[in-house]
Amino acid sequence: MGPNPLLGVVFHWLGGLSSGSCYLPFRGIKRWSWETYWLLQGVVSWIVAPILIGTLFVPGLSQILHQSPARSLALAYFWGFMWGFGGLTFGLSVRYLGQSLGYAIALGLTAAFGTLMPPLFSGELGSIAAELPGQVILLGVAICLFGIVLTGMAGRRKEWELSSEEKTGAIKEFNFGKGLMVAIFAGVMSACFAYGLAAGKPIAQIAKESLLKNGRADLWQNLPVLVVVLLGGFTSNFIWSIVLIVRNRTAVEYLGLPSARALPATSLGAAAATPARLGSRILTANYLLSISTGLMWYFQFFFYSMGQTKMGKYDFSSWTLHMASIIIFSTLWGVFLNEWKGSSRRTHFLVAWGLGVLVLSTVVVGLGNYLKVVSILHF
Repeated sequence: MGPNPLLGVVFHWLGGLSSGSCYLPFRGIKRWSWETYWLLQGVVSWIVAPILIGTLFVPGLSQILHQSPARSLALAYFWGFMWGFGGLTFGLSVRYLGQSLGYAIALGLTAAFGTLMPPLFSGELGSIAAELPGQVILLGVAICLFGIVLTGMAGRRKEWELSSEEKTGAIKEFNFGKGLMVAIFAGVMSACFAYGLAAGKPIAQIAKESLLKNGRADLWQNLPVLVVVLLGGFTSNFIWSIVLIVRNRTAVEYLGLPSARALPATSLGAAAATPARLGSRILTANYLLSISTGLMWYFQFFFYSMGQTKMGKYDFSSWTLHMASIIIFSTLWGVFLNEWKGSSRRTHFLVAWGLGVLVLSTVVVGLGNYLKVVSILHF
């Protein structure tokens, strides 16, 4: 199966929809501390789902990983470990800025660093910029960043326009200054995921050869890479979650028992734990909501890996497409959840304009990839 940028864009949009929606189930969790449900969703999204789905679609997954170069495995794991710190702080950016603005700022920086740094490290950025298709893609990246700036301006205007009561009505802990600092750190560190995928290309090549040999589509070649990168991310998240669980003595919450030190809500809409034991219905709901978050989180990169496979030589642009689509869907969720309620018409216009520019960026990046495919076929 050859490159198909249009199909690749569709896959990236599906991944963006999954990622832009994955934190919503957290809003329904009751009387669990942040570390309790964060660790549970992490086990599902970074360990269980990658291994199960990878084994389902890629025959001989363990053998492929065993045959992969040790350097590629180590680098993919290392960058995944570093990316884990971005994931830890990303939730805080959403906590302080809300669904739409938190995603826009953090993922905007992730889009810029994650798109441009891998080809820069590999020495390919110069040759990419020298070709018309590459120039179109870089233009798309610039348009994406402009759309993110517009969205950030809308968030700043929102802070100026709304009263403290209005800000906390939809976002209980709204704090633009603190949220901005956290979002910048989360955005820079989250870009490490793209570095991990780039480091895992030798693993993907071995998987591709194995898939074709077994009569399978090479669409799944990046799934073994996800296993390694996500294992690295799980490691850093696991360490921090366990530190909090031990320090706050919250492990008993998995059994529905009140923790020795009940904590207030630390993320999206979760209520503070109380001395009362959780009922079986609430406990079951907490488990299901955490698991559904983990599955939705994994499927963003399941579709991302498929989209990247279809983008051809300029697969580095996949990161921009993925980040832009996440921002689009998360902003739409923010509008639906009334995060922009009470702000002025001009602020609403900026949000809409930012969304439109982000959509345009995905079209331009897709066009650049299409031009490259056409030039190869013509040649």
